[in-house]
Amino acid sequence: MNRQNHMHEVIVSGIHMDLSPSLKTFVQEKTERLFRHQERIIRIRVELECDPKQSVANRFTAKGHIQIHGPDLNASVSSDECHKATAMLIDKLDRMLERRARMFKAKRHQARAIDIEAALPEAI
Repeated sequence: MNRQNHMHEVIVSGIHMDLSPSLKTFVQEKTERLFRHQERIIRIRVELECDPKQSVANRFTAKGHIQIHGPDLNASVSSDECHKATAMLIDKLDRMLERRARMFKAKRHQARAIDIEAALPEAI
């Protein structure tokens, strides 16, 4: 399957805010970076939340959920601007995917102990 023609499922939703088309395309362009690490990603869900009761520095919260084969990855970032929070979230998810790939690679090259079910014959 050609990766260029494969459409990735990215769900963008807003909580207590209306999403502009430019913000949706910004999130989709940023999330394309995540698919280059792992082609087995099933879906990425990004939730952008605006809470006017929070302090100005933490007004916008971006939450990301990556559904992948194995344990899902979840991250959350708060910032004073929505675009900044989204960029920070994608960076954080990118680091999480890189770490996950490194861990799988390290485990693949580790020596494993072998369990022997049958009893060994005793030396005479």
